[in-house]
Amino acid sequence: MKGSTHRRCYCRDPKIGKPLGKQCPKLSNRKHGSYSIRQELPPRDDGTRRSFSRAGYETLKAAQADLDHIRALLGLADADDPEGLAQIAELLEKMADEKAPLPNIEDTRRRLSHGLDLTSRLTVGDWLDMWLAGEKGRQTAISRDESNIRLHLKPRIGGLRLDRLRVAHLTEMFEAIAEGNVEIAEGNTARRKAVEDLAQIPWKGREHRAHRKVLKAAIAEMEPYRRIVGPATRQRVRSTLRAALNAAIAQQLITFNPAAHVELEAGKSPKALVWTEERILHWKRTGEKPSPVMVWTPEHTGLFLDHVAEDRLYALWHLIAFRGLRRGEACGQRWTDTHLDDGRLTVAKQLVVDGWEVYEDDPKTDAGARTIALDTDTVRALKQHRAQQDRDRAKWDSAWVETGRVFTKENGELLHPANVTRRFVELCEEIGLPPIRLHDLRHGAATLAHAAGADLKDIQEMLGHSSITITADTYTSLLPEADRAIAEAAARLVPRARAASEGAAPEPDEAEETGPKPATAEESRTESVPDGADPSGGQPGPGAPSAHAPLTQTAPDEESEAE
Repeated sequence: MKGSTHRRCYCRDPKIGKPLGKQCPKLSNRKHGSYSIRQELPPRDDGTRRSFSRAGYETLKAAQADLDHIRALLGLADADDPEGLAQIAELLEKMADEKAPLPNIEDTRRRLSHGLDLTSRLTVGDWLDMWLAGEKGRQTAISRDESNIRLHLKPRIGGLRLDRLRVAHLTEMFEAIAEGNVEIAEGNTARRKAVEDLAQIPWKGREHRAHRKVLKAAIAEMEPYRRIVGPATRQRVRSTLRAALNAAIAQQLITFNPAAHVELEAGKSPKALVWTEERILHWKRTGEKPSPVMVWTPEHTGLFLDHVAEDRLYALWHLIAFRGLRRGEACGQRWTDTHLDDGRLTVAKQLVVDGWEVYEDDPKTDAGARTIALDTDTVRALKQHRAQQDRDRAKWDSAWVETGRVFTKENGELLHPANVTRRFVELCEEIGLPPIRLHDLRHGAATLAHAAGADLKDIQEMLGHSSITITADTYTSLLPEADRAIAEAAARLVPRARAASEGAAPEPDEAEETGPKPATAEESRTESVPDGADPSGGQPGPGAPSAHAPLTQTAPDEESEAE
């Protein structure tokens, strides 16, 4: 196709005002006027001609360079690819109309080979939509990515060109998210204060009703309660963007992933703490939990299990408390994977919540597909639960829904995991125990196993963790009794000439002369009573350990018993 360069000026005839064009006598001076280019383009679909024209080049060399650039772009399409040639022609025509710089040849080649629209400038938002539409994997992970894109990425950087996204853009985005947390906190505080004020206004009386109406209207105008975007959430947002940009690199749309180089505050998992008496007292006074993740003591767990002994889902609470199943794993457990005669069960499926929809899926990780040994009490609880389920099946007759699950509704339908959590909260509030999450029973199972002597590898396999680091850092907490026993044992390893609290130790000769004192009748009778029993033969008092407390706790030493 024809193309040419030419020089012209915009001088006019002083008499008639007509442009002189090539007749200008000053064109003999090479510095006079400017150069222009014109390149014939493939015709439109209707057969009409089109061309690329551009003027204003100061030198012939610059004009010729752009003309060669245009011809190189036209040469990207094969001779037998009329569609590709038409795309390039549309691109050049658009560049001429907008007086925009010519596109990079290699970028155009990549976009043409991947079937992308050459006339549009691909934005971050466009690519995120394309990437999300083709994403494969667990539905929960896809939903999380969709939420991160919709709430954070597209509103803040969606309009930027994908190939021009830089680390500075992302740093600015995450700083804005962190600053927005202050606004969210202030809005939540204002709304909470207004709701509290509304609750204090009496219902009766014209003035009170008018005041309540005004306050309700003000509350309706406020922003709804919103969650703070914490460090862990910001890390997940970056993870979504990094995965999308890695896919863009694989498609040769970009060559650099700025999300891999932006610095963020580390999102640390909260450390699990045991509900000691001091922490319970602080919670009762202030209503604040010492940590988002709290663990009951064995006594607390025993009180809870005693309280729910008649609950229809008692076996589920018992199983999670002692063997540490996840909520979805317990709700999805099948009878075909539960072997009560052998005292074991296999975790093979789980129920996953996506929004409010529930679907069956494989365990969270490969390590999550595991076989767990069951203690005698757990086997007994599951056998009793199976007998109750058989009675429910007979009662519902043809209306029974056969799902094959261990834990179901009364008519056999699947349990909704969110409803299981709601029921757990209700049961905890009934007995007035310090609050924990249902998932914290899993932490408690790890802590009990640790106190019973299980090593971290055993606990990792019981919980189904892919890494022992997760088990060590997050899921095991020392019980106060075990922690104290370790401290006492460590102190006894150091020989001392003088006792730390009693002053000088008795001389060996004095100890031999004195000898052991004969026990009184009452002391002898007390020592013959088993540990934990009432010397009078009555029932243990309210402070005694529950029947569900493990028998593997470290016994207190003599000094602590005396106190």
